[in-house]
Amino acid sequence: MSTREVSDREDPTIESLDQLATPMAAGEKPREAWRIGTEHEKFVYDTADHHAPSYGEQGGIRDLLMNLTEFGWEPIVEGGNVIAMKGSDGTVSLEPAGQLELRVPRWRIFTRPAPKRGVIWPR
Repeated sequence: MSTREVSDREDPTIESLDQLATPMAAGEKPREAWRIGTEHEKFVYDTADHHAPSYGEQGGIRDLLMNLTEFGWEPIVEGGNVIAMKGSDGTVSLEPAGQLELRVPRWRIFTRPAPKRGVIWPR
């Protein structure tokens, strides 16, 4: 959303759907390259008193991230601080307000009919 009230240039008047659709269509990928990725954002809190732990406190965000090394994940460091962890199956990164985000790799999108209930498509 823009809050701009005055423009210093002549903005174009949209006169057809093509003026909007053509730039987007130019960025389309072929159907066989379609993928979908997911992100899961979680708020971290201490179960004893429900406070949001700080980065540096014992059992805090840094410790939580570093515990992932037990599963083969590697730290991503910025300015001497661990800001994320990277594993073969995704990344966990620190977001504003101590939120953690799990990002998993993109998966191929299936473009065939849906299976019967209870059947899972292979990758």
